[in-house]
Amino acid sequence: MNKFLGYIFSPIFYIIFLLCLLIFQPIQWICYHCFGYKAHKASVDALNFCLTYCDLLLGSSITFINTQELPTDRPIIFIANHQSMYDIPGLIWFLRKYHVKFISKIELTKGIPSISFNLKYGGGANINRKDSKQAVGEIIKMGQRMKENNWSAMIFPEGTRSKDGVLKPFHVGGIATLLKKVPDALIVPIAIENSWKLVQYGSYPLSFGEKIRWTVLSPIETAGKHPEALTQEAEKAIRHKLGQ
Repeated sequence: MNKFLGYIFSPIFYIIFLLCLLIFQPIQWICYHCFGYKAHKASVDALNFCLTYCDLLLGSSITFINTQELPTDRPIIFIANHQSMYDIPGLIWFLRKYHVKFISKIELTKGIPSISFNLKYGGGANINRKDSKQAVGEIIKMGQRMKENNWSAMIFPEGTRSKDGVLKPFHVGGIATLLKKVPDALIVPIAIENSWKLVQYGSYPLSFGEKIRWTVLSPIETAGKHPEALTQEAEKAIRHKLGQ
C-alpha cells in the first residue's frame, strides 16, 4: 500500500519540494549579499523547515528526539548514520542553534537551487574526493571556522548512504582531521531511522507513510581519547540504538 500511495503523492511532494528550493534561492542571495551571515542562516533554517515538513505530503511522521543538554559555547562534532538525502533538512532545522556545517562533495556546489548556494557560502567544507590534499585542506579550514565561531559539524562516517538501513563501518578520517583544529569539541552521535525507506523503491515512487526519526544520543567527551576510539564509541552507540 505504501508503494501504491507513493505513486499518487510523490508528484505532489516533488512539486512542493522543488518550489521551496526555487523560492529560497533568491531569498538566500539577498540575505547573504545584503545582510550577511546571520540573515543567510535564518533563510537556510526557514528553507530546511519547509523541506523537512514536505515529508508530511508523503504521509510520513517526523520525530526528532533530543533529551541531551548540549552546550552552545563550544564546537560539537555530530556523528550520524546516513540513509538518504532526506536525513539532512531535519538535521539542519532541528539542530539550527548549533550552526551545523556539512562536509559535501564539491560537485554539489553547482546546479541545485538553494542547496548549491548554501553549500558554497554557508561555511561548510566542499571537498574533491579525487584530491585528498584539497579535501583535507577544506576540512581543516572548516575546523578553524568552528573554533573561531563555536560552530558545529555534521559528519556521516559511513562515507556513503545505506540503501537498506544497515549501518556500514565508520571511517575515522574526517573526524580525526577536525579534531586537530578543535580538540576540545564534543562528540554527539545521532541515530537516524527509516529515511532509507522513503527511497526504497528508488526516486519514484517515494514510499508513503514512513516513520522518520532522529535521536540525539549521549555526548562523548574527547579528552584523553584517540579519534579511532571516539569513532568506535559513536558507532557502537548508534548501532545499539538501531538494534544492530
